[in-house]
Amino acid sequence: MNSKDKILNKTLFPPIEPYTTGHLKVDDTHDIYWELSGNPKGIPVIVLHGGPGGGSSKTTRRFFDPKHYKILQFDQRGCGQSKPFGSLINNTTDHLINDINLIVEHLDISRFHLFGGSWGSTLALAYAQAHPEKCLTLTLRGIFMMRQQEIDWFMEDMGAFFPEAFDRFQSIFPGVPKSQLLHHFYTALTGDNEALKHRAAVAWSALEATSCFLIPEQSVIDHCEDPKASYAIALLEAHYFVHNKFIPDDKLLKNINKIRHIPCTIVQGRYDIVCPPRTAWDLKKAWPEAQLEMIPDAGHASIELGVAAALVKATEEYKKHKP
Repeated sequence: MNSKDKILNKTLFPPIEPYTTGHLKVDDTHDIYWELSGNPKGIPVIVLHGGPGGGSSKTTRRFFDPKHYKILQFDQRGCGQSKPFGSLINNTTDHLINDINLIVEHLDISRFHLFGGSWGSTLALAYAQAHPEKCLTLTLRGIFMMRQQEIDWFMEDMGAFFPEAFDRFQSIFPGVPKSQLLHHFYTALTGDNEALKHRAAVAWSALEATSCFLIPEQSVIDHCEDPKASYAIALLEAHYFVHNKFIPDDKLLKNINKIRHIPCTIVQGRYDIVCPPRTAWDLKKAWPEAQLEMIPDAGHASIELGVAAALVKATEEYKKHKP
């Protein structure tokens, strides 16, 4: 274990396993995997994973005191252990919001904390604005609000910082202008050419993985060679970028008054290349009551040391908020 891992291990709570798991049929197509860990009688917190397509993570449980929190994680439609894998049928933000309601009803949970990073922050904001009465607090990391400028940044501009990964990304479709890459990736990822689908998924995932850390971590990049993991991330991100933009584009900012009374902590890496700090700053300006923690030496990943410490600090502070 290197020095960074040792510090991270001390920052987070000890590893735990779920005390119960299950699947919930939410419509004619989708069967959602969920799991509970921590204290069965604790205060509920719902963890919204990133991507879309990222799936739940064992590490994420460690941001919460397992003696205090009942930790609910689930794999969103089309990814992780939810079924069918890779399905785009009825896969929209509104469907995911409804899934949360069905899961908490199934588990007899009425009010809860929301915790989400990257796309998880998008879904947390959208859910809270739809159901503010159910949310005790929000802890948001690496803010993304699905605005066109943020999608354009991902598809066209991250290469200014990681040109090697972006050249591999762009080389899947040689000669195609940056502005048309999203269309070509989406077509390939939903097409029948399995070899092209694999190359596109790996290149997409590797670009994101390379950009996630202040100092890129090779083991994370190497994981993108796993066809299943890379395909879910690439397919669902491309699907949401194409089909699930908010109307109007800045809907999450325009509706912020619906949730300004809810305590919120925003944790943002100063050198986050995937979701640049401009978005977190825009959210803070629209939501002055929210607490913004700008981490000076971090990128996008939740396990960057400063980001992890700030997230644990927030979940500890929010112990005082109960249903």
